[in-house]
Amino acid sequence: MIRTIRSLLLLTGLFAAAAAAQPQLAEITWPDGWQVQALEPETALEPALETVPSEAPAKVSRQRAVKNDENGDTILVMELTMTQVEAGHVVNLQGVLLEMRKSIQKDFFQGGYQSVCNKIHPATLSRLAALETTCTITQNGRHVLSQTLVAAVEADKAYVFSYAGQADAYAASQKEIQALRESLKL
Repeated sequence: MIRTIRSLLLLTGLFAAAAAAQPQLAEITWPDGWQVQALEPETALEPALETVPSEAPAKVSRQRAVKNDENGDTILVMELTMTQVEAGHVVNLQGVLLEMRKSIQKDFFQGGYQSVCNKIHPATLSRLAALETTCTITQNGRHVLSQTLVAAVEADKAYVFSYAGQADAYAASQKEIQALRESLKL
């Protein structure tokens, strides 16, 4: 199940064609008890994006933190991906979230899970207007995981904030996650 949580967050790379150069990172103050993970540049690649036309590789930065239980097992993962947007390119946030949601549901289905996602709706990410969707993942009728995707665009940058975790830990951490979302310095 933990492998599933980690593989979920690779889907946030849908904005990224490559991670050749790192732009300035957003400022994140991770909550106490979360462990920041180093991310390899090649993990930001999403094979499905090879069909996206681009003059040059996108500049991508990714920051991730995990929360572990008392046994050291990962129960929650949060990740922020920021991608430089080409001048003049208009990002279709609704379309991006629909594709990400579809990928999540397909991945879970292939892993023997069922998933239901709520309607994409307006939200905020830091000070930016955003769109959001949350997926509930079940196995044999039992709620096991939840994942939320939040996407926002600002001038020349696109952001995806994703958080996923075991059902109980996800529910218990909502105030902490909302505080982090509001405190981001994008």
